[in-house]
Amino acid sequence: MKISLSTKIFWGLVIFYAVLAVVYFYLPQGDFMSLQQGAQELPAPRIVIALINAGIILIVYGGLGYLGLFLSRKLGFPDIYDKRVSNRQRFLTPALIGAALGVFLIIGDVIFSRFNTIGRFLHPPLPASIVASFSAGIGEEIMFRLFFISFWTWLISKIILRGRWQNQIFWVVAVLSALAFAVGHLPSLMLIYNFKSVSAVPVILMIEGILLNGAVGIVAAYYFRSYGFLAAVGVHFWTDIIWHVIYGLF
Repeated sequence: MKISLSTKIFWGLVIFYAVLAVVYFYLPQGDFMSLQQGAQELPAPRIVIALINAGIILIVYGGLGYLGLFLSRKLGFPDIYDKRVSNRQRFLTPALIGAALGVFLIIGDVIFSRFNTIGRFLHPPLPASIVASFSAGIGEEIMFRLFFISFWTWLISKIILRGRWQNQIFWVVAVLSALAFAVGHLPSLMLIYNFKSVSAVPVILMIEGILLNGAVGIVAAYYFRSYGFLAAVGVHFWTDIIWHVIYGLF
């Protein structure tokens, strides 16, 4: 059976993401984790934990992502490398939009830092910030856009509603995906700043996280449906390059 270029690109991205997970585990984090208290020794050798993490990515992200890719084709969304989509739509425009979103996140961070009790967000140092941008652009888009949106839009519009209201269902699911994406950052925020429970997280900080991350999620969802998965990855990646890498330097 001939494997399509889009399928090859998908699995290439999953493998690349798994490799990045191992690499990131060995990179210096500088002061990024300095607010954690009571750090404990690793429960197993570093290489073992890194390889287990890579294996989970290959199985979970690969499996759910491939299901999402299959269902996105059923919904008529552009394939990963769809001939109907130009390289400008697939790469250049998402890069520009992502850069604009990165600036939006910076402005939001500066404004909210006056009220959120923690000041400006911490960022991983170079080169960890670059690896993190690649990892988030691939991994989070697989989970929250390619799988989440495709699965729930397909289930509700194609199965439950028998093909009706697909556009409306897509946008409802896209908003839920953006909220899930924003809330998904909460555990790492709690870990970094040593919040013991969700109730301990300041309300303003919670609003900031939902607003900023939610905006990225909505835009990525639009580009996913309009121009395919690579466009969503591009939006997310270039947002993080501006946000984590460039802004993180300062």
